[in-house]
Amino acid sequence: MSEPSAENTEPLDHLRESFFADGDGLRDVAARCAETDEVVRGRFAGSFVDAERSGVALIAVGGYGRGQLFPHSDVDLLLLVERPGQTATYTEQTSQLLAQLWDDKLRVSHSVRAPAECARLAPDNAELNISLLDARFLAGDQTLYEDLRYRQLPRFYLREQRDLLKNLLELAQTRHALAGETIYHLEPDVKEAPGGLRDLQLACWISQLTNMSAVRLPESEEFLPAEARDKLAPAKKFLFALRCYLHYFNKRDNNKLSFDLQETVAAEGAGKAFRQTQRTSEWMRDYFRHVRVIYRLADRQMEELAGAGQSLFTLFRDRKSRLSNGDFVVRRGRLYLRGSQALATQPELALQLFAFVSRHGIPLAVETERRVEKALPAITGQTRSGGPFWPMIAETLSLPFAYEALTAMHETGVLFAVFPEYELIDCLVIRDFYHRYTVDEHTFVTIQILHDLSADGDPLSERFARLLSELEKPELLYFALLFHDVGKGMPEGAHSEHSVDLAAKAMDRIQLDQNDRETVLFLIRHHLAMSATMTGRDISEPETIEQFSNVVGTEERLKVLTLMTFADISAVNPKAMTDWRKDLLWQLYISSYRVLSRDFQERRIHVERSEALLERAASDEEQAEITAFLEGFPRRYLRTQPSDQIFSQFQLSRKLATSASAVSVSKRHSLYDVVVVTDDRPFLFASLCATLSSQGLNIERAEAFANTQGMALDTFIVSDPQRSLELNPPEISTLKKALKHAAEGRADISEIVGRRRPAFAVKRKTRVEPRVSFDNESSPSATVFHVTAQDRTGLLFDLASKFSQFECSIEVVLIDTQGHRAIDVFYLSGLDGQKLAPSQCEALKEELEAACISS
Repeated sequence: MSEPSAENTEPLDHLRESFFADGDGLRDVAARCAETDEVVRGRFAGSFVDAERSGVALIAVGGYGRGQLFPHSDVDLLLLVERPGQTATYTEQTSQLLAQLWDDKLRVSHSVRAPAECARLAPDNAELNISLLDARFLAGDQTLYEDLRYRQLPRFYLREQRDLLKNLLELAQTRHALAGETIYHLEPDVKEAPGGLRDLQLACWISQLTNMSAVRLPESEEFLPAEARDKLAPAKKFLFALRCYLHYFNKRDNNKLSFDLQETVAAEGAGKAFRQTQRTSEWMRDYFRHVRVIYRLADRQMEELAGAGQSLFTLFRDRKSRLSNGDFVVRRGRLYLRGSQALATQPELALQLFAFVSRHGIPLAVETERRVEKALPAITGQTRSGGPFWPMIAETLSLPFAYEALTAMHETGVLFAVFPEYELIDCLVIRDFYHRYTVDEHTFVTIQILHDLSADGDPLSERFARLLSELEKPELLYFALLFHDVGKGMPEGAHSEHSVDLAAKAMDRIQLDQNDRETVLFLIRHHLAMSATMTGRDISEPETIEQFSNVVGTEERLKVLTLMTFADISAVNPKAMTDWRKDLLWQLYISSYRVLSRDFQERRIHVERSEALLERAASDEEQAEITAFLEGFPRRYLRTQPSDQIFSQFQLSRKLATSASAVSVSKRHSLYDVVVVTDDRPFLFASLCATLSSQGLNIERAEAFANTQGMALDTFIVSDPQRSLELNPPEISTLKKALKHAAEGRADISEIVGRRRPAFAVKRKTRVEPRVSFDNESSPSATVFHVTAQDRTGLLFDLASKFSQFECSIEVVLIDTQGHRAIDVFYLSGLDGQKLAPSQCEALKEELEAACISS
């Protein structure tokens, strides 16, 4: 394995060499700790003369106290003095000690306290109390240390056990909540994320605190069950090696496993620490399977703590016990099997068990999980031989806590027993830098999103919630979501078709009705069609809507596919389903619904809107102005712009009588509508794009129109990710002024491009290869160019400049961003208003590809 460069020589640099020779993170942290001990003891002896007799002890705490010192972790020290208030007595010696340790390039974190202060509950600093669980003597007055370690601390921990455990678990719950209660993030923090090293230590701390006595402080991991220690050993070895590698590579305490580093570790490994593989996704599967072991252990420790009479959880208490029935018992907020051997003799009871979880949201008890896992062979044998299992599965998927039920089925292995196809995507990573979760977790989240729709509280989401309530068989939608991405686990081919084949086999096995199977297979086969139409076609074109409607076929299928698309996009990452996408998806649904219900009056829109605008005119003179304003605009202008907006744009254009340009900026939900009117000229659209980009705004959609008078009307829908316009209203005036300068040719565009705000830095190994294609068939009036490239600030400006160089008119721009990938679609025509010639398209394609590559 190629070792990261050793610039800025680190302390104990020889340990780095040993680590990259054998990849043993456990040995590395222990050896680093032992050698650091020698350095610290030597410096302490030089700074605190006769400390052994003067009542001062130096103690290692936290990770250093446990003997686990990672390459760039803090060296946590406690200077123990006899009495509170003695801190000032040792100020000079303490400063000398710390200065010398910093000179030794050790990252030191220290505190000075008396034993009485250590044995006192710190409600606002639980980390301090917990860190002392791993206190270890280094130097100085050993009698003082032993009095703390073997007399005061055990009594303190026993006395405050309840509150300490409560604080510890609250910290863990907060940390887990920040990660969405899932281990399956694609760029995890190997220390703080669920299932990371912090959870490993959480399990150990719970073990220590629950086995406390007045005369003994247990060692870390001492009271973990032997079975748990055996399962943990490979995971611990993996994560220790990984964190060591991250520290060495980053040259600091950075524990985030970024996409770049995933590729590096998977390709090069860390000595013998990791299974050698050429596929990053396979290596990440190893990671998730290891952290899953740790996460389940930590969760079980917390549950057993509650079940041992600690009374830490009060949410699910006795009031839930009334839900018990003949098969299941609810006790202390957990679900138990009433019969100890029930699953062995009734394997179908497993499906009823998870339906119960889905109905009430009550998690399985540890004992129940163990019984389910023990009965897995019987459950597998029965479900894989086939049977009428669909009603129970449909019930599980349709109930409010389906996500919790599916997660429990996944963790216990029952999901694989019922649907062996799911093993293909267990912890599967698709590295597109856009998805946040593994494929299996993404699937569960899609179902959760639909169940949570009614409680979303977002007015834009309420429309989709109403749509869901109209479905006759929502369970078919949930099942289609369950299988829509299973085909991603297949090595080659379109994943939708693979998913169709796998779902068909599963539906045969569970005996789903034939008519219902057709609906499920349709949804899986076409689950990307709606998002592709939204982002790749101009949905204001009647031809686009007609083509899409022909694919869908019925109003009921349209409803279900709309909801499937909503869930699929929303589950990509928390920011994927923007207000703009919700609006766009709803527009596509409404337009398609009109076609399918034969209520589509597209050909009348031009006349009706023209008449509606003329009726607004206050005089014959104003009617003539409106007619002149509309003259020459393409039909799609009247088709896509509501009458109110057209009239507002007409009013804006009247300012050209006294000004060279006019600009309006108005807020719509979380987005902004930007309209610019001015005399048409080359590079106008590109200049406006550059100006918007320089203000830190993201262009979501853009349209460019021109009339016979040579007036250009460019409209943009932009988002403001930094909320600068919302938080600083004067910024809107600044934006308008900048756009006027650009529109009138008074701005230095090269200077604007040079100072444009970068949205993010392009990472070393996440570059997207550019792809440019053109299509002269899909639109009746324009040539359609599709551009996929590495996203960067100013990309749209560079592309628009090329169109200007080729004297193309830009009619519509559709913009989508997925992680680091920009997906832009341009509808173009030549100066004569016709489609571009094939030779012109080929030449333009080459220029666009070059523009995508340049930075």
